[in-house]
Amino acid sequence: MQSLCLVDANRIIEVAIAAARERHHKPMTVVVLDDAGHVKAVQREDGASMLRFDIAQGKAYAAVGMGVASRTLLERAKDNPAFFGALSATAEGRFVPQTGAVVIVGAQGQVLGAVGASGGTGDEDEAICIAGVEAAGFTHR
Repeated sequence: MQSLCLVDANRIIEVAIAAARERHHKPMTVVVLDDAGHVKAVQREDGASMLRFDIAQGKAYAAVGMGVASRTLLERAKDNPAFFGALSATAEGRFVPQTGAVVIVGAQGQVLGAVGASGGTGDEDEAICIAGVEAAGFTHR
């Protein structure tokens, strides 16, 4: 069975940060989690504010935990805020349903992990995550 290796996680981050620099986004933090929600790799750019790691990790944690992009979770949260508040409490605050993370999907369609970013707008964060995932040869949802 395919898994997410450190080389792949680092490639995702490398490309995501390069994409952020190309697009002149604010300093970013990018976090890659494995399929169990554990940190596989992380980088925080110089100048990224102190909460960026926690936000990026929380977006990725929510995405991998539910198996869908954090954008989808944000939409679902609007219709069911009590449930999503309970999810955040259950996850001890690590569950952040905000745009900026995608699920990393393997060749057989299995969830390998997730990548989350924080520093720009949600759309900017999500776009650099997608760039990294695709450059590493994976698909996303």
